[in-house]
Amino acid sequence: MNLLDIFLELLIVVVAVVSLVANLLVLVCFTCSAQVRAQVPGIFIMNLSFCNILIAVLNMPSTLLGVVKHQKPFSDHFCYTVSFMDTFLTTNTMLSMAALSIDRWIAVVFPLTYSSKMRRKNAALMVSYAWLHSLAFSLTALLLSWVDYSPAYASCTVHLGEDAESRGHFVVFTAVFHACTFALSLFILCFAYLKVLQVARFHCKRIDVITVQTLLLLVDIHPSVKQRCLLEQKKRRQRATKKICIFIGSFVLCFAPYVITRLTELAPSVKIDRYWGIISKCLVYGKAASDPFVYSLLRQQYKKALFGVYNRILGRNSYTLSGHSTPSGMENECYSQRGNKLMEDNCH
Repeated sequence: MNLLDIFLELLIVVVAVVSLVANLLVLVCFTCSAQVRAQVPGIFIMNLSFCNILIAVLNMPSTLLGVVKHQKPFSDHFCYTVSFMDTFLTTNTMLSMAALSIDRWIAVVFPLTYSSKMRRKNAALMVSYAWLHSLAFSLTALLLSWVDYSPAYASCTVHLGEDAESRGHFVVFTAVFHACTFALSLFILCFAYLKVLQVARFHCKRIDVITVQTLLLLVDIHPSVKQRCLLEQKKRRQRATKKICIFIGSFVLCFAPYVITRLTELAPSVKIDRYWGIISKCLVYGKAASDPFVYSLLRQQYKKALFGVYNRILGRNSYTLSGHSTPSGMENECYSQRGNKLMEDNCH
């Protein structure tokens, strides 16, 4: 075992732990916060986190064992199951991100009609389509025996055996699969978020005009205040661009290398290097670890929900460890009641 193997093993372990913990925190927020549950995007984020947790529990350990053993880590039937889940979950996560971008596009471009266009029923239908879409491709690969252990990726995934006679059909399936998952999702993300960016810049320009006019009227204002206002204008414009770049850039960075590699290996003369194949697979897993931070945990509603959960746990522990006859016990009991009150505002 060389240093690169050890690095890949540690990388998969770290990504799996971060992905599992972060996505579980998202589910905790969804469970405990009525404010998060009331929002339509919460349905898409819930579906995304659920898929990411399954990836961290099923697919990442499978790849880790493949890297360690340098061979198929499980029996044939279990490997087929992991391959099926790999195709299903990866497709579902891509479509969930596309659904989130559509939700943001409607919310920003059509704010007055958002509540009527994006109801919970419509969100449930979009999630149902993502499941059916993912199920169609994963079942097709399974029924046609195009699932197995791939040494190039050290993973149980979509794979064509060396002695397979249906190479032409497999090439068509792979091309259509990536066109209807990665390419479709990327197109939706680019279209939706660029429209959002266009509207955001338009509103920023309007705010800038009002700010400049106000500063011109306030002739007695200190120059440092004017400078801060102009600096805030610049930050406002950059903030919207930065968020859009994170949404689209993380999607491309994590999925594009793997998709391009899968399409490249369709050529009979191309042999994928094992380490590159595993690294491209780890980038896909990295998306599962970064999604909670990109889409949810850094938002104010989720921070509030986590803070409420933390206060509830801290309050209960303080109450349990405190005595009722001492001033410190009375103080801890007060903290406990305060924590429970915070949770009543955030949890049912």
